[in-house]
Amino acid sequence: MKNTLLLLLVMLVTATVFSQTPREASRPKKKKPPIEDYKIISYARDTTFVDTTLSIQKKYNFNYLRRDNFGLLQFSNVGETYNSLTYSFDRLNLKPLFAAQSHHFNYKEIEDVNYYHVPTPFTDLYFKTAYAQGQQLEAFFTVNTSPQFNFSISYKGVRSLGKYQHILTSTGNFLFTANYHNKSERYAARGHVAAQDIMNQENGGLKDSSLRLFINDDPEFKDRGRLDVKFEDAANKLEGLRFYGDHYYELLSDRDSLGHSILTVGNSISYEHKFFRYDQDKPFAPYGPSYVTSNLSTRTKLDNFNVKGFVDYDNSLLGKITAWAGYTDLNYGYKSVLILDNGTIPNLIKGNMIEAGAAYQKRYRGFELSGKGAINVAGASKTFGVDGNYLQGAASFKLKDDYSAKASITIHSVAPNFNFQLYQSDYKNYNWKTNLNNVKTQELKFEILTKKFGNALVSYTGIDDYTYFGIKVNDSTPTPMQASERVDYLKIKAEKEFTFGQFALENTVMYQQVLSGENVFNVPQFITRNSFYYQNHLFKRALFLQTGVTFQYFTKYNMNAYDPVLAEFYVQNDQELGGFPLVDLFFNAKIRQTRIYFIYENFTALFANKNEYFAAPGYPYRDNVLRFGIVWNFFL
Repeated sequence: MKNTLLLLLVMLVTATVFSQTPREASRPKKKKPPIEDYKIISYARDTTFVDTTLSIQKKYNFNYLRRDNFGLLQFSNVGETYNSLTYSFDRLNLKPLFAAQSHHFNYKEIEDVNYYHVPTPFTDLYFKTAYAQGQQLEAFFTVNTSPQFNFSISYKGVRSLGKYQHILTSTGNFLFTANYHNKSERYAARGHVAAQDIMNQENGGLKDSSLRLFINDDPEFKDRGRLDVKFEDAANKLEGLRFYGDHYYELLSDRDSLGHSILTVGNSISYEHKFFRYDQDKPFAPYGPSYVTSNLSTRTKLDNFNVKGFVDYDNSLLGKITAWAGYTDLNYGYKSVLILDNGTIPNLIKGNMIEAGAAYQKRYRGFELSGKGAINVAGASKTFGVDGNYLQGAASFKLKDDYSAKASITIHSVAPNFNFQLYQSDYKNYNWKTNLNNVKTQELKFEILTKKFGNALVSYTGIDDYTYFGIKVNDSTPTPMQASERVDYLKIKAEKEFTFGQFALENTVMYQQVLSGENVFNVPQFITRNSFYYQNHLFKRALFLQTGVTFQYFTKYNMNAYDPVLAEFYVQNDQELGGFPLVDLFFNAKIRQTRIYFIYENFTALFANKNEYFAAPGYPYRDNVLRFGIVWNFFL
């Protein structure tokens, strides 16, 4: 009901702005502003503009996440989690992350929120069918009430029953943003409110008897709802409410034709409340003994308050120098202490920390040098890693828009996520308080972007004290573990598109190799995605057509397993899965500002060998399905 009301609110606001009085309707039409004036401003204040074209990249982005999901293996229903086929280590956090990270793929963090500046009201409507009894819908609206002030409002809702028993998904993401600057543009402020909830019914995967029926492709069980699952009485939910704002003022603003010198001060403040819960009507024996015999319920919560102040000096000769300091107060945990025969498991990880950091950036004749670093200098509690720190340096070169290259090195140390340190559950096996070392990551990365030869990325990552969930000998449920050996991980990615008149072949290929630590860090050695398609303007350019086929493949490997109690993946080395081709047939079109998509997903499921056809052990990959959707833009 809450999701429906939010969606109606968005529609009402959109309809209200679209409505015109008779006097307004009679006014002569003004010249339409150029598309470049519809600006999208990222958290880092990088600016792009609205893109209404139809391209193969837009096809890749037409999914539940609304971004390219290369390297992610989707579960059988929309709104479920993804198994990661590849990993990146770009997030430079100084404090641990929350629990249930497998539910965060569709969770917008502060860094994911965009702000807008538009000359006229702009609306983006997204719709896509789900797999069974459901749909996806996202409605977005933004307007500048004056040249200085913009606000946007959006709601993304998904509800899908799914093909298998008890895998209903229901998610909602509400976001309101505001963006202001004064007429001189020396003062600017922005902020957002985000309310998000992600609910998944859990069934534990297929029973062993049903797994055999699925693998043998028994024709009597083409209706996946007839296959028995391990349980039908559990669900978990991730919810978050966040308030964020930042502003700055230019104390010194000296700009002329010879150069510039700008001194800026500012600060940001945020508060976020998250909670994750797991509910189950009765215990499931393979998860071990439980403290209660019915109505199992776990509530994990996090309150995170952060304030940060910064000083920024930008000089045309010296470059841009930034320094900041921040204060964080954290409160993670549960309502009660758990007292055991052999000890006590506390209910909270609570404390505060102070961070300090600096950054530098300088551009000169196509070259750019940059660096940044931060460290937790003080804190009231070492239990969540006040000694976290990172240091990153990068050098890049750009020759017009045709060639660019970048090299970077990153050193990062941070405490393991909160649910590795402390967890409580009505299942006895899922209770722990650990004392783990910081996870220390070192990464060396090279990137080359060219219009003629394509793009390439090479990264080498070393991880000391790698933390993961795994199953101990003679145990049946995952627990936090820390690797005794170093993990060394090599990744090479190449992208190139070839065109032949109206035909094109787009290729993305990735090679991965775990040089050490292969027993705790599992990835497929080879991943590829290739699209062969035709595109052309038809009917006197009234319609732009795009149609073709996308092929995806990854080699067999010891695929991580999924645990619904934790909503996390864990390492297993007993079962190799994967190695099956995935083929999508698509027919897309663009009429004015409307993009229309018809996609026959996973065509090869009609005749594929089901022996390794899984998104995780016990969880079959999705079947073939025809899906339809649109992205519709309005400019007023």
